[in-house]
Amino acid sequence: MAVHVLRLGHRPTRDKRVTTHLFLAARAFGASGATYTGVKDPSLEETVNDVVLNWGGQFSIEFNDDWRGSISRWKRGGKVVHLTMYGLPLQRVIPDIRDDPSDILVVVGGKKVPGDIYGMVDWNVAVTSQPHSEVSALAVFLHELFEGREFEKVFEDSRLRVVPQERGKKVKEFSPKV
Repeated sequence: MAVHVLRLGHRPTRDKRVTTHLFLAARAFGASGATYTGVKDPSLEETVNDVVLNWGGQFSIEFNDDWRGSISRWKRGGKVVHLTMYGLPLQRVIPDIRDDPSDILVVVGGKKVPGDIYGMVDWNVAVTSQPHSEVSALAVFLHELFEGREFEKVFEDSRLRVVPQERGKKVKEFSPKV
């Protein structure tokens, strides 16, 4: 099962760091790519692509302002999960989502989410029913979806890797592949 993230309504002046962090969390927690709508932001794309280049793995990012079309196209062969505090509790629906072999598009809002999205998706999922960050909601959702296996993920072709240690920081550098 592949997981892709759709970020609705990116606003560079307001959301630059949040959208960047959302995509970095998506990558680190096992998603294979992300699409964003709203305002095209080459700086966001460059930042995420630089992380992929240095830290490895396969993760794509693209802009597409037709979120309805993105969801409709995805539903032709996959399933769509909308993360919202108004959905069904994660712990209640995650077994059904996990057991479905379809690829998954995870939709997260930015500005106010259009009401019709609730009827377009396969699951409206609440990671708590309290206001909090879309970054935390996505990380918790992916952690539950992958049952913690994302922590074992190896990011191939990395130029940089953290060397775990009790104290201090150590990063090993590798030569780029030609």
